[in-house]
Amino acid sequence: MADSLHEEEVLGKAYDAHLMRRLLAYLRPYRQVVFFALIAIFLYGLLQAVPPYLMGLEIDRYLDPTKRHQIPQGLLHFLSANPRTGILQIAFAIFLPTVLLTFILQFAQTFAMQLVGQKVMYDLRKQVFEHLQRLQMSYFDRNPVGRLVTRVTTDIDVLNDMFASGVVAVFGDFFTLVSIMVVMLKLDWRLALLTFAVLPLIILATALFRKAVRESYRRIRLAIARINSYLQEHITGMSVLQLFNREERSYEEFQKINGAYLKAYKDSILAYGLFYPTVEFLGVLAIVIILYKGGDMIMGGTLTVGTAIAFIQYSQRFFRPIQDLSDKYNILQSAMASSERIFKVLDTPVLISDPARPQKPAAPRGPVEFRNVGFAYRDNHRVLENVSFTIEPGETVAVVGHTGAGKTTLTNLLLRFYDVQEGSILFDGVDIRELSLHELRSNFGIVLQDPFLFSGTITSNIRLGTEGISDEQVRDAARRVNMLDFIESLPGGFEEPVRERGATLSSGQKQLLSFARALAHDPKILILDEATSSVDPETEHMIREGLKRLLENRTSLVIAHRLSTIQNASKIIVMHKGRVREVGTHQELLRLKGIYFKLYQLQYKDQELLAPAEPAPGS
Repeated sequence: MADSLHEEEVLGKAYDAHLMRRLLAYLRPYRQVVFFALIAIFLYGLLQAVPPYLMGLEIDRYLDPTKRHQIPQGLLHFLSANPRTGILQIAFAIFLPTVLLTFILQFAQTFAMQLVGQKVMYDLRKQVFEHLQRLQMSYFDRNPVGRLVTRVTTDIDVLNDMFASGVVAVFGDFFTLVSIMVVMLKLDWRLALLTFAVLPLIILATALFRKAVRESYRRIRLAIARINSYLQEHITGMSVLQLFNREERSYEEFQKINGAYLKAYKDSILAYGLFYPTVEFLGVLAIVIILYKGGDMIMGGTLTVGTAIAFIQYSQRFFRPIQDLSDKYNILQSAMASSERIFKVLDTPVLISDPARPQKPAAPRGPVEFRNVGFAYRDNHRVLENVSFTIEPGETVAVVGHTGAGKTTLTNLLLRFYDVQEGSILFDGVDIRELSLHELRSNFGIVLQDPFLFSGTITSNIRLGTEGISDEQVRDAARRVNMLDFIESLPGGFEEPVRERGATLSSGQKQLLSFARALAHDPKILILDEATSSVDPETEHMIREGLKRLLENRTSLVIAHRLSTIQNASKIIVMHKGRVREVGTHQELLRLKGIYFKLYQLQYKDQELLAPAEPAPGS
């Protein structure tokens, strides 16, 4: 958890050229739309300088006829064509079309970049999810679900803000500033320089604002990461929380975490609340300079009234992009941090993948051999050591042992969720690392101790997207595990909705449904990993009856704690501390009086203790 929160806390650089190049690569499929948006934002920036200029010309034309020589001759001729309707002419012929064109250009670039942003988000989410599906199980052991969900949702949403409101909009603010500065310098360079005198103060205020917002943003991300982690853990364990009456304690803990988020956000609001009025104040200060110095210049005859009014309007338009650029800085910083985390996922190497030239057995019969297999989840903790055994076609092989003996690890290695570190596993005489993952795993069906159901219907959870399984095969699989009557009693039958993780079904019903799923896929090798631990003895008996026919002439690997479920196995393998200690049938292992015999005694001793005492003779 500490590592997860630390990763959320680190912001990284405000701008990283390498990350930006990788992000901009996602714009290549949409470069024509981006080019159109750039043209629109360029024209929009230029047009921002037009209305004040026209306003100044028209004011000078009517208020100060002595300055008419300063108006361009072409425009003066156009305005003088009809003196009585000159104001209407400039309004309808120039000013109004300029405003309408500005609106159209702003809408076009906003719509185009929002569309591009959504398309980039779609591409990125698809790429990240596709990559996550190919990663090895060890990656998910190290990374909590909440963190990975954040990568696919929140972090990619931040990138959308950058593409839609950051990259192109920055150019728009830049074009607007440049066009306004050029026109102001052209109109009167002295008054323009006086207006720009407040820029150092704005730069200082912006630097202080960025520092404050960066710190508050770091705390906000840290607080929201804690909230997400806390909610995920406590909602998942709600039954335990209520059972041990921890509601009040959990509420107090959540209140502290939520309070930290509120305080961080309040500091951010304070920074914004101080920054924007400061920029507004400096903008008003620039207007005061224009009024004071401009009035003096007007009285001296070196400046027209129209030019002074145009300067006032330009100063108002000049400081607005500066405010926007500060927001763009925050968007850019957030995008850099999010992109670094996203690319960290995408750059995680896929360690378990198909070989360059996978082998494909012509007609696999299904023998499995573990040959001197050694494995450790962590370097200093060996789980399996020199494990060797063979499962012949048609055999039902059971694996038993104490908790932590390495039983489930055998199935993880067999299905290549992890790769062996020593020795090899052979399927049909071929090292499983020489087979494609699809070819290998298509030969197996597995029922786990904790069955996992997806949101959907009964049918979709049995078929699990395999198109070759017909409705009749789905029904037959349900019938074999004695679940058909229950399914048909549901209001929707096989189309009855299944909620998240099968919340509306009992543990036994979920287990039966996972059995039906395995049977419907008709695997060559069936793996049962503590598959009957969640069902009652009566249901377990029904399952065993249904599986008898299925297991005939089919290879099966059964991992069990209940020794009563594997007494008829062809071969029983006893694991102890990562090693194979005993191999044989049920009767053979009992005669050895070793580990299996002790396990058997312990289980049946417990059952005898729980059984009612027999009446004493003669009572």
